[in-house]
Amino acid sequence: MDRKAYTAELAGLRELRAGITSAEKQVAAAQKELDKLTAQRARRVAGLAAYEGAKADAVAKASGLSVGDVVRIAPLLDPTPAAVRAATAAPSPVQAPPAPGPVAEPVAEPAVALAPVLTRPAAVPEPPAPAAPAATPTEVEAEDQAVAGQPAPAAPAAPVAAPAVPAASVASVASVAAVPRPAAEAGPRELPALPEGPAGARFEAVTTGLLSKRPNFVQQARSTVFLDAAAGMLAVRDQMVRLDLGARTPGEILDAVLATAPGTERIYITAGAPWHDGAERYSTLKDAVAAWLNTPSERWTTAVGAGRDKLAGHFVHQRQPVGRYAPAAAPDSGSTEIRSMGEWFDPDGADVVTCRQAFTLLWQALRRHWDDAVLMGSPSQTGRDLWSRTVPTTGKWAGGYPVLSEELRGLLHATGGQGRTELILPPRVPERLPALVEYDRTFAYAKHLWKSPVGTPRRITAAAFSAMSEQEQTKALMSCSHWNVRVTVPAGWNHVGLLPAPVTGDRAWVYPSEPGATFTTWAGGAEVHLALSNHLTPWRIEILGGLLFEDGKPLDDWGKRLKAAWADLTNLSRVHGDERRRTAAYLASRAVRSVLLFGLGGFAQRPRLVSGTTPVGEALPAGVEILGQDDAVVTWQRQAGFSRDPYAHPEWAAYVWSGARAALLDMKYRQGKDVIGHAGALHAKPGTVVYFGTDGIALTERQPWPYRGEPGDYLLKGHLTGPVEHPTSQDEYLKLRGQGRAELAEKGTEQQ
Repeated sequence: MDRKAYTAELAGLRELRAGITSAEKQVAAAQKELDKLTAQRARRVAGLAAYEGAKADAVAKASGLSVGDVVRIAPLLDPTPAAVRAATAAPSPVQAPPAPGPVAEPVAEPAVALAPVLTRPAAVPEPPAPAAPAATPTEVEAEDQAVAGQPAPAAPAAPVAAPAVPAASVASVASVAAVPRPAAEAGPRELPALPEGPAGARFEAVTTGLLSKRPNFVQQARSTVFLDAAAGMLAVRDQMVRLDLGARTPGEILDAVLATAPGTERIYITAGAPWHDGAERYSTLKDAVAAWLNTPSERWTTAVGAGRDKLAGHFVHQRQPVGRYAPAAAPDSGSTEIRSMGEWFDPDGADVVTCRQAFTLLWQALRRHWDDAVLMGSPSQTGRDLWSRTVPTTGKWAGGYPVLSEELRGLLHATGGQGRTELILPPRVPERLPALVEYDRTFAYAKHLWKSPVGTPRRITAAAFSAMSEQEQTKALMSCSHWNVRVTVPAGWNHVGLLPAPVTGDRAWVYPSEPGATFTTWAGGAEVHLALSNHLTPWRIEILGGLLFEDGKPLDDWGKRLKAAWADLTNLSRVHGDERRRTAAYLASRAVRSVLLFGLGGFAQRPRLVSGTTPVGEALPAGVEILGQDDAVVTWQRQAGFSRDPYAHPEWAAYVWSGARAALLDMKYRQGKDVIGHAGALHAKPGTVVYFGTDGIALTERQPWPYRGEPGDYLLKGHLTGPVEHPTSQDEYLKLRGQGRAELAEKGTEQQ
């Protein structure tokens, strides 16, 4: 291309830019008009309810809405049989409630429906996996990065009304004994319930005008370099340059890098962690990181955004902070980020050139499955952007996936935890362990993306559940659903707990296993189904209420593409002739895992943690936590609640997490449609499970679980020969785990 052609192309781009700007304005105007027409339609639908002969199905057909949407707008048009509706308002004259248990004071309990015992092998359906060639165990699930979710404070919601529970095989329970405290250091924690009346309607609704849509633009790649801050080595394009970083402050790093690579917008630190320099002078590591990020510089200032609180560009994190800086002389001219390579993968001693190669291989692998793939600052941002480019262009969801109401998102946040982390203590396991054997599920969450909830959920009351046939009840439990249940551990149970119970304190969730223990909780359909169908002893599950979603596949295409990229890189890490290339491919496969793991976590959209700065002497915003202070500014953070995020889908994250927790207990090996084997804690002997860690478990003996190298398979990750003193804390367990991994690496392994 010569200069003349270059100039002509620039002119063409300007014309295209003008056309795009005009089209965007037209889209915005059309959206405004659509919102106006939608509101008019809702008013007309509500008005039609005044006609005595109005029918929901006729109104739905005329308006282009579903019957459920019509009923939400005009409840008088609800076609539900009167007998079923009446069941939610009047007690049953058929069955008398049993005598109440010995409690200090009578407590009014919501009516419940006893879920049916499900006969094995009534399994949650999974798509048949094609037979894969035997693979060497290389890719593994890494450290316990995703820990049990911390619930947001929530005001207690009104309990479900007490309808009667008719029907055969359904127990009507008026009251129970007080909930026993789980064997833990914390007490029970009350979870919110679905309220009755008009307030409850918001829990069966979506946010008006908020959809997860396919973007009509391509992300812009940023000029990126990689820096080993310990050795002062910079990898930029295909060159290696040694830099003098001075005292390794942000300003000195930026000066050195920008002098060598002008225009750099993102710097990944691969080794050296300069934000930990001088950490011994601070009471916490977070304080040390905040102080380093805010180190004064004559030539650089914090890149800030607009807004009432002047949000700071820095993100303060103990190990993976993000610093955003702009030239002090021109703070609006653009910014440069300093980030940690650990956001994507643990370099584990790999040099800076290998880390850069890993990023290149990652981009190439993703580009084979996304023509417009761009690596953004974090795996979470990248995962969400890649997912948005899989939103369908045809079919029911071509216009985008609706975002649930804020009330419903808050409920899912408060009642749906993440991975299971639990250290099981004596006497449930021996004081001296004969061995400590660790199994880790390979690329675990990728196995649970094939089905997810979509659309507006349907509320299922205890009365509505009891009115279903047993076949309908089973189908509901096997569908994408979230249930408020009262659980009783069966007599004679001698294995691990199956369902999470909420508690106060840092742990948030425990898993009661004492026979006779009773607790009230929320759990996903996969976990409730497993409790009812496990091969040992079915648990007693009483349905207090629930949310039933339409089964969909919003994550399926995204997951398949990421699994394909991961498989490509994993294979390259095994067969390439160059050792550096093999290492880079392995690190890139770990980065794909992070894209999926943190991309999924991004859908959870928990209440935002916002950081900011305020000049010394000025009043601080209300409710802030001070992170640090220097001569000029105070750095703070605070909870900012839920944002109007078009990509907020906690229902997707909660469903995947529930399926992954269930698979820690019982995972099926399939050949075509046939189940050919099982793995998981329930298939080990009672008293042998020592630890659950998000996507892995530790036991006192090896298990005959085959490893095929497929997502979800259990990989033997560590084996520490005993006898071993039982760890009394998670830190002690992690030390023993490290020893077990080292011993296994030294002695080698044979897994089927």
